[in-house]
Amino acid sequence: MSRGKSVRAVALLASASLAVLALTAATGSARTEQRSSAFKVAWIYVGPHNDHGWSQAHDQGRLYVQKQLGSKVQTTFKENVAVGPQLQQTVASLVRDGYKLIFGTSYGYFDTKLAAKYPQVLFEQATGTQTAKNLSEYFGAAEDTVYLSGMAAGAATKKGTLGYVVAYPIPEVIRHANAFALGAQLMHPGAKVKLVWTNSWFDPSKEKHAAESLFSSGADVLGQNVDSPATGEFAQSKHVPWVGYDSNAKKFAPTSWLTASVYHWGPYYVRRVKAAMNGTWKSGFYYGTIKDGFTGLAPYGPKVSKATKAAIAKKMQAIKTGKFYEFAGPLYDQKGKLRVPKGKRLNVQQLYAMNWLVRGVIGSPKG
Repeated sequence: MSRGKSVRAVALLASASLAVLALTAATGSARTEQRSSAFKVAWIYVGPHNDHGWSQAHDQGRLYVQKQLGSKVQTTFKENVAVGPQLQQTVASLVRDGYKLIFGTSYGYFDTKLAAKYPQVLFEQATGTQTAKNLSEYFGAAEDTVYLSGMAAGAATKKGTLGYVVAYPIPEVIRHANAFALGAQLMHPGAKVKLVWTNSWFDPSKEKHAAESLFSSGADVLGQNVDSPATGEFAQSKHVPWVGYDSNAKKFAPTSWLTASVYHWGPYYVRRVKAAMNGTWKSGFYYGTIKDGFTGLAPYGPKVSKATKAAIAKKMQAIKTGKFYEFAGPLYDQKGKLRVPKGKRLNVQQLYAMNWLVRGVIGSPKG
């Protein structure tokens, strides 16, 4: 399943520092009373809360909860948390401090064993697979919006060779790379997408080197499925178009920026916190879409033409209505093997197990 067996957190140092931020609306003498009565919600991040990518997007969702619910809630976050002893210690500390709902924003953070250890606490995990009475899972169909961002990249390439900086060879990243390539190929038939694996979710130095390598090998458009804007900063320095991921990072590459697939975590977090507060919270598996507003595209950059915007808008509408799906057959892998027959569509379970790359992607699905 997404974020896979090689989890987002494993590449981060277990000794990374933790940061805690608690926000409340109360001040002065009323502060203690407010803090004791507010519903306490925590978020655990795999990277820095200000990474300009995945973790920052989740933290913006946390701040949205604080803004919407005000003094009714008290929120905090812990960042750079690795799976293993550090994660276990972090959860134990939050439980001791009275946090009743904890969001873990990476696969591998929570499982049924952990949930059973703290039955009085509600857990939600982004991109995971396991559920229990007090453990829920949530994510979104970013493959749809990554496909659309790939269309912007395909329209921008002149050589037909694109570079894509990727983290780990897991189903989540593989399906996004495939979606990006298919979108690019729609706008530029025969386009090739070269991959460079960083084996890290957040490592600006590795990401920059990967971007340099892709550019040197002939890529005239760059994209990414990693967390920092380092690829974009390099693209800006070379005046080549760039597609981001997770957030609107246009400020890092103002003239190279095309767009990015993004998640709107805030509304989901508000719904789930409210449910936990009023006793209606139930475990489940949520997979948000463009149609329900969970996934979307960041604003376009100056290099995206009116014609490209119109083509993307038309395809987005087709995705919303179900008339189009990027992983519908016939689809072939790199070696020409038919993976999805004509008339068939991959379901969520198959997407979460994807371990093959589509035709036109240059790189190994094993990293």
